[in-house]
Amino acid sequence: MTPILQVAAIALATLGTGAATMTVMNQDIADLSIPEGDWAAGHQLDGRTFDIMGTDTASGAILEGHIMFRDGTFQSADCQEYCNFGWSNYQTKVIDGVIHFNVRAICPDAPHTVVWYGTVTDDTIVIDATWTTRRWYWTNQIPVSASGTLVDVKDQNILG
Repeated sequence: MTPILQVAAIALATLGTGAATMTVMNQDIADLSIPEGDWAAGHQLDGRTFDIMGTDTASGAILEGHIMFRDGTFQSADCQEYCNFGWSNYQTKVIDGVIHFNVRAICPDAPHTVVWYGTVTDDTIVIDATWTTRRWYWTNQIPVSASGTLVDVKDQNILG
């Protein structure tokens, strides 16, 4: 085989192997699945702040913080501190007096997406969420389950 053909064969083998490796390395992980339904722009939770405590269900790590609803938008204090997520629109539906909500928050400066699904009954909130980081070479996801209670923001310096 001539030197030019040898170089071409090596280049093709290298590119082929690299492409296959990237495909295998970057297996995507689906975000949290949100139940189907008649979702509408959220406002039922506006003005409420919840103190939540949860668990990273993969590692068992304890997570705690505050989530807030204002003017049809949602914010997690921890997500804001970590990646400046800002305020994200939320959607709601009410079933038998229970407010169901969902949020898709995207970090503007990094490949992080957090999907939230929760229910609010009276002053109690229950949440499932996934924090997914997608890079070209890998995808990592942190599943979270949490619950919490309504707090009176007048008594705490939560909103800064």
